[in-house]
Order: sequence, then structure tokens, then C-alpha cells
Amino acid sequence: MTQLTEDRFAFGGALMSLEQAQARIIEAFACRVDEQTVALAEAAGRVLARDIIAPIDLPAFDNSAVDGYAVRHSDLRPDQSTLLPVHGKTFAGHVPAGVLPAGTAARVFTGAMLPTGADTVQMQEDCEETADGVLIRSGLKPGANRRHTGEDVARGARALPQGRRLMPPEIGLLSALGLQHLAVRARLKVAVFSTGDELVEPPAPLAPGKIYDANRAMLSAWLMRLGAIVEDGGILPDDALTTQQRLREAARASDLVLTSGGVSMGEGDHVRAAIEALGELTFWRVAIKPGRPVALGQVDGTPLLGVPGNPVAAQVTLALVGRPLLDRLAGAVYEAPVRLLARSGFAYRKKAGRREYLRVTVDAASTAQRYAKDGAGILTSLTETQALAELPENMTQLAAGELITCIALGLLHA
Repeated sequence: MTQLTEDRFAFGGALMSLEQAQARIIEAFACRVDEQTVALAEAAGRVLARDIIAPIDLPAFDNSAVDGYAVRHSDLRPDQSTLLPVHGKTFAGHVPAGVLPAGTAARVFTGAMLPTGADTVQMQEDCEETADGVLIRSGLKPGANRRHTGEDVARGARALPQGRRLMPPEIGLLSALGLQHLAVRARLKVAVFSTGDELVEPPAPLAPGKIYDANRAMLSAWLMRLGAIVEDGGILPDDALTTQQRLREAARASDLVLTSGGVSMGEGDHVRAAIEALGELTFWRVAIKPGRPVALGQVDGTPLLGVPGNPVAAQVTLALVGRPLLDRLAGAVYEAPVRLLARSGFAYRKKAGRREYLRVTVDAASTAQRYAKDGAGILTSLTETQALAELPENMTQLAAGELITCIALGLLHA
């Protein structure tokens, strides 16, 4: 392939930036799965198909945030403690006997409904109980320790938007709103392949020149964690016709085909050529390291993502290119991973033009140390680090002590 042909899949003769690749995903692909109704207990990891409108106020009534005494703030003296007789006691789950009389305090416990008239709560640690009542210290602000009706979510407000992937906090919110069935998107069906004559399936014995296939298990686990249904396509040999045939069969039965390896320019790399032969190539080669030779296209109308064969490159491209694609196809709104700042504990030189991701450990003082082994095939560099340091395209020299942007590996898998 000539350089001119190679560059026609990039912008302005240069590699495509990560942001350009993610924008092309939005332009070229749409949600591929239908809506279905599931029980809340089965909704973890699913994608909301409709906005959730709160059917009730949350909380449903004014209540106490602490164990203490509920009062009318207007009864308190601004410059000294106030002694108030105690009128009534309310536990969580019970209804106060009536209106709180002016000039009195009510004993309340965390989560208990406040009596009508009470607007402020003093926590019990800051009160002094006496034979004549309770002494409320001065300085208590109006509304202190009071949870207002609907302050979390008001009835009729949007509690969660369409396209939100439901994780444990969302499940808790929906349960608190009393919802037991939800409209969600069906799970994506993803066919997963590895490529290469060097790969064998465990526990087969390793012949000379052979290695066990790690990528298919790793990528499948990542997909299942995000709620996809994984179809194991097995290992594709380094044969162009066989690759085309099996990818076409998988495309007809799947919402997405995912391959690892076979996307570079070598004589044994056939995935990108298969995409061009059977469909169309959306883009190829992104300006990131590791992970430049990532290919995305369609085979018979089904999206096909080819990530590099080196495990680290496969993980990085799947997280930064595959995740936006997966969310798009599943009807989810993609949210870029949160970036955190750390101080570099090492110096580093790189070439301009590509965004580079270094595996690092970050200590309690937010100092990042580069992992000692840097190869894109070293799996322990992912299991023994916590983050990726993100070095921008225009950077050529990183000095020890400089601030760098890091992405926690756990955030890439959530």
C-alpha cells in the first residue's frame, strides 16, 4: 500500500486524532438494539431507553439528618444557649403526634419526620439535657440538619436521562423512587475473534512458536462487564479468504464484531482488507500510542472494530475507541473518563504527533511512577499499575516534577 492510499483514511495527510475518531463514530453509527422492559433487579449494566421522571418527592417529607432535637429556629436566642422543654419524640418510620408548640423542642432520630412547625435540628452531641428540658447552644443556623421534601429529586423532575448506563448508584436511586420495572435497551450481541497462526487455545500444549490467546478472554470479560452478550468467534488463521468468510458470518448474526490483531500492514494482516472487501472502512490508524493501527468499519452493515494484537494496545484502543463505539451502538451516552492530575516522578522523551499513554503507579502523594517494563505485550504492566499517564501530541519532553494528566484504569473498565 502506498503512503497516499494509506493516508486517505486520515485528516489532511496526518493520523486521525482520538477526538476525530470519536466524532466519526457518532457520525457513522447509531443505536442498534431495541427497547425492552426488565425488572429493577435485572437492570444493572443496562442502558435506559427513556428518561426516568420521579413519581414521588425524594425525600417524601421533611426529616432529620441526625439524632437530636427539632426546634423552631425563631425560638432560639442568637447570643446564648436556649433552654426548651421537650415535647414529644419521633423515631424513623413514625408520624409525629402533632404540631410542635412554640417554645419547645422535639426529640427526633435520623430519618424521622419532623413535626409541623419544626425547621431546624440540633444534633444530640451539641445539646445538654437537663431536668427542665434540653439546652440548645447558640450559633445554630436556620434549617441545620433538616432534609427538605424533594431536595434530592422533586416529583415530576427528571431523575435519570435516557442513555444512562445503570450502575449501583443509579439502581439505588431508582429503588428509592419506588420503581420496579424499567424500559432499557436490549443487550448488544458482540462476536469476538483473535487472529494469528501463532495463537492456540488453552489448555492445548504449546508447540514451538506458539502462544496462548489472552486477548479474546480479556476483551470478552470487558464486554460482559458492560452488559454485552459475547459470542466467541475463536481464532482466525492468517488466511484472507477464511478471515472474510468467518467475519461475514459473524456480522450477519451480531450487532458488533470485535477482532484483535491483523490490522497492521504485514503480509499476515487480513482484517482491514476484509473490511474493505466486504463493506467499507470508516477509519484506520489513530494518533495514539499504543494502539495506532485500530480499524473501524462495516461488514454487510454491521460495525466491525479491529484492535491491535498486542494486549496493552488492545486494552487502550478498546477503552478509548471501543467504548465510545459500544455506547453508541447500545444507545448509551458516552462519558469520557475522568482525568486526574499527578506529579511525574520520572523524565520521558517522546516524538511529537501522537498522544501517548504510559502505564504508571500513583502513590498517596499523587506522584506517578512509570512502570519499569514498557512493551505493548506485557500484561503485567496492566495488572501492576493503576493508571495511564496521558501525554499530549505536542509534548516531546517530560521533566520529573511536572504535572501530568492520568486516567485511572478502573475508570476505563467501569
